Amino acid sequence: MIKLDKIYNIDCLKGLKKLKDKSIDLIITSPPFNLGNTHHTGFKKHKSYDDKMPEYDYQKWQAKVLDECFRVLKNNGSMMYQHKNRISKGIQISPYEWILKTKFIVKQEIVWINRSQNFDKIRFYPFTERVYWLTKDPKTKLINKINKQDVFDYKEWKPVGTKGQHTRAFPEKMVEDFLKVFPKAKLILDPFMGSGTVAKVSKRMNRNYIGFEIDSKFVQLSKKNLLSK
Repeated sequence: MIKLDKIYNIDCLKGLKKLKDKSIDLIITSPPFNLGNTHHTGFKKHKSYDDKMPEYDYQKWQAKVLDECFRVLKNNGSMMYQHKNRISKGIQISPYEWILKTKFIVKQEIVWINRSQNFDKIRFYPFTERVYWLTKDPKTKLINKINKQDVFDYKEWKPVGTKGQHTRAFPEKMVEDFLKVFPKAKLILDPFMGSGTVAKVSKRMNRNYIGFEIDSKFVQLSKKNLLSK
């Protein structure tokens, strides 16, 4: 049985299958980007999962994860799915390649200026990533009392962490903003918990959370971060 306010060391699909249909108010997550073994974490290797899958397999896997997220999300719920345009064999690949194969409705695409340091001499430097607001019902709304625009720029955020930190963790302020525009969302899910940002902010804002993370090192890091201010 899945308990609230706990991070489970488990594969995301196995964890999602343990959740009841239409039980989650809001999902906030950022999955592995399938960029290779060392691209977006402070650890030298991912011993718990393959971050260099064949592109077809990766897209199929992400579609399965989204299908399970769709199942556990309430009819009026929302999912904030953070991803990016990637380059494979010289060709740009958009997350729409698999998002549009699911039942989710894309309510809005948000640009996040994350000041990536992935310098590339053969194309323009990638400076942004995306957050896709996904819903089950086209009538689903958020309450934008914070007057947030569709371009997020958290200048205080630093993309590179210290040794042993999850360097691709998104800003706590981003999670705060998502929780503010969905004030009635009481149960928050992150199926790729990473270093625990979603859990930490949810706890601080008096929301319940559930997290899944396959890498035991990140589970320990998440628990440590939950104790920090």
